[in-house]
Amino acid sequence: MTQLLKPAAGAVGGEALLQQAALNLLDPEGRSLASSVQWWSLPGLGDDRMAWPVAVLGQGPPLLALHGFDSSFLEFRRLAPLLARRHRLYIPDLFGFGFSPRPSKGDYSPRGVLLHLEALLERIASSSAAGSDASISLIGASMGGSVAVELARRHPARIDRLLLLAPAGLTGRPMPLPPLLDGLGVRFLSLPEVRRGLCRSAFAQPDRDVGEPELEIASLHLRTPGWAESLRRFARSGGFAGCGQPLPHQPIRVLWGADDRILRSPQKRAALALLGDRIVELEACGHLPHIDQPLQVADTWWSMVETPSLRRDPEQPMQSSSEKQPVGDP
Repeated sequence: MTQLLKPAAGAVGGEALLQQAALNLLDPEGRSLASSVQWWSLPGLGDDRMAWPVAVLGQGPPLLALHGFDSSFLEFRRLAPLLARRHRLYIPDLFGFGFSPRPSKGDYSPRGVLLHLEALLERIASSSAAGSDASISLIGASMGGSVAVELARRHPARIDRLLLLAPAGLTGRPMPLPPLLDGLGVRFLSLPEVRRGLCRSAFAQPDRDVGEPELEIASLHLRTPGWAESLRRFARSGGFAGCGQPLPHQPIRVLWGADDRILRSPQKRAALALLGDRIVELEACGHLPHIDQPLQVADTWWSMVETPSLRRDPEQPMQSSSEKQPVGDP
């Protein structure tokens, strides 16, 4: 069985890890996505000599995909080739997560995550033929859903629509972990059996779908220098919570799994009260619709893209597609 990777003294940097991943990952879609990573300079985020990983693939209107907590861009490995057929797809590692560099004085809080993405938006706009007038679409998974909502609210003229996949952090309130507990929590997350359990709990059918390739991807980024310290500091900040109020005015659609064991019933009820019939529940799907149901996610996205109106009245919720059933009370 694959040995789950743990943080270790002398761990190589994120760039070297991804160079190895592009050649050696067990998952062929993971290898392909790792080979598409570019390393961008984003001034103002610590040492200007640092480079930041962004998977870039496809051609067409720009689309930005944001991963979840303690994860990496590799979680989009099954969805990315579908979306890249019609989009210029950008999948960064969020600040302090994945294989990104960790400057010693970095702001490992929601503010730091958003500052990094705003710098990335500027870089995308500068490379677009439309310049700063180019609109960008967002897909956010789990915590990335809250990040997407915050970013859309800050940039209403630049972000045109959002698809949220099992979004976490839209309701509730930040709960910072105090000193000592933050370190214990990070140490707990580094344990191989804990990571194996978390990986399995994210899938609808783990006995069938979770093997050595999935476990490898779930733990590879832990070898990035600074993983433990940045995660500890993010936990002390309280993370993303209560991000859905008020909702941004762009069209929003939400997919979550009927077999999601990460989002608990109280979280789902609170999200349902906030989002209403923007939500569609997918059968045979866990916390990762883009892994369990990538074709369904892509079809939902194309239906959004093909909707004539890109804007909505802020008082009128986005309607679910007619061929799918809105979720009821969990």
